Amino acid sequence: MAERPWLKHYPANVPAHLDYPEVPLHELVAQRAREHPDLPALRYYMVRMTYGELWARVNRCAAALAALGVAKGDRVALMLPNCPQYVIAYYATLRLGAIVAQVNPLYTPRELTHLIGDSGAKVLIVADAVYPTVQAALGDLRLEHILVARLLGNVQPGPEAKSFEDLLAGAAGEPPAVAIDPWDDVAVLQYTGGTTGRSKGAMLTHFNLVANVVQTQHWFPAEERMKVGEGRILTILPLFHSYGMTVCMNYGLASGYELILVPRFELSEVMEIIRATRPHFFPGVPTMYVAVNNYPNAEEYGVGSIEFCNSGGAAMPLEVMNAFERRFGARVVEGYGLSEASPVTHSNPVRGLRKPGSIGIPYPDTDAEIVDVETGTRVLGPGEVGELRIRGPQVMKGYWNRPEETAETLRDGWLYTGDIAKMDEDGYFYIVDRKKDMIIASGYNVYPREVEEVLYEHPAVAECCVAGVPDPYRGETVKAYIVPRPGRSVTADEIIAFCRERLAAYKVPKLVEFRRELPKTAVGKVLRRVLVEEEKARLASGGGPSEARA
Repeated sequence: MAERPWLKHYPANVPAHLDYPEVPLHELVAQRAREHPDLPALRYYMVRMTYGELWARVNRCAAALAALGVAKGDRVALMLPNCPQYVIAYYATLRLGAIVAQVNPLYTPRELTHLIGDSGAKVLIVADAVYPTVQAALGDLRLEHILVARLLGNVQPGPEAKSFEDLLAGAAGEPPAVAIDPWDDVAVLQYTGGTTGRSKGAMLTHFNLVANVVQTQHWFPAEERMKVGEGRILTILPLFHSYGMTVCMNYGLASGYELILVPRFELSEVMEIIRATRPHFFPGVPTMYVAVNNYPNAEEYGVGSIEFCNSGGAAMPLEVMNAFERRFGARVVEGYGLSEASPVTHSNPVRGLRKPGSIGIPYPDTDAEIVDVETGTRVLGPGEVGELRIRGPQVMKGYWNRPEETAETLRDGWLYTGDIAKMDEDGYFYIVDRKKDMIIASGYNVYPREVEEVLYEHPAVAECCVAGVPDPYRGETVKAYIVPRPGRSVTADEIIAFCRERLAAYKVPKLVEFRRELPKTAVGKVLRRVLVEEEKARLASGGGPSEARA
């Protein structure tokens, strides 16, 4: 790539090229434990754990797993929410040279069976709260060991399982030393959301994950970084998701910060946790900021202690960003990533030129281009819309046991993201939409994000999602799903009229449906595909839309 126009917008202390330690990922945490054993590492409700205590438990867990027969290259599936057991099991698995297979605790028995079968995991570590899901799938799971972690305390594992805590208590000796090649050895199978079919595991090597941690550390100019032992990260993002795994856990612990572990986004509980812990850094997704924005008397809960917010996972509406910053004084930095890239590839500068509405500029050592959608080979110029492709040290090795899909996604050293985007003259990138989410209505291309940006400007709209739904005349038609703000009333006609003033006629929603809530992933990303599937099922059953039409 000849030109990198974004480099001129790097803050003074952010280098274009970095040196990356060629070490296994867990060594970054081990180093902090050796240097600062008494500093706080984890806080989970009333539980506090120092770096020294955390690393001792990691080694004990690794010894216990080794005694069960876990060796280099084996897969250990983690089906846990944010809790100390997750962090311990994650690094213990890596300590043995084994591979973490990430499992969403909300998976159904069918989804769990697919992931265990696809990964070939021999051990599953699961929270007691979701153990019934495992029991429902037992006949289809080919596992050697099931370890149940005690969170609720009132669920007893069956005869087919062992207690995770009891196993650790009985562990003795040091875990075996294992030679790990950071460049080649896989650390994590990060399963994609499965929005285009069954989920597949992105193979992230130790070096991929170390590189993304180091890139994230250097993205904060030296004067902005918290000192070791001072930073506190509000860790609501699920650690089984690549965003939470890297931006909260791996980055936080490698930097000597304390993770404030929150197992679920329950707003009133989160506000009380903020009041009690006064975090400095809040990585989140737009729906989280919407919720905090709308919380009564939020200032009284100490939200002002938050200095930086990193928003990713979905497009950040400008109104949401501006409202959060005005109310609480934090700086919201929007970025971009995907599971296949560990995940972060772009971000707005923490200090310097920030362009609201953009995903920012590529991380150090990361290249990005916009190419034509048809062939993926013709590089487009500034302002032209096409597919975003990326290359850098954080890009995955490939998909687990999926050579054809790997060849389709990784081409000539580039990761093809499937996102439609554009780049401006300064090298700032803008996501237009997912290629598969584009709506084709009467031959016109409509990008849901553009319509959603307009809807968020309406004072009565708290949350929204726009999708293309089947239409016998147009092929697809634009439909808006809206959650109104508490205490505000609005009609479909008013929404449509609002959009007509701000959008071309073919982009204006023809259907509007009001809902109390929108379906979301565990990380808080709105599930557009679920809304579309519901619409198709309704039409297939002979039902018709009851919403207002334009």
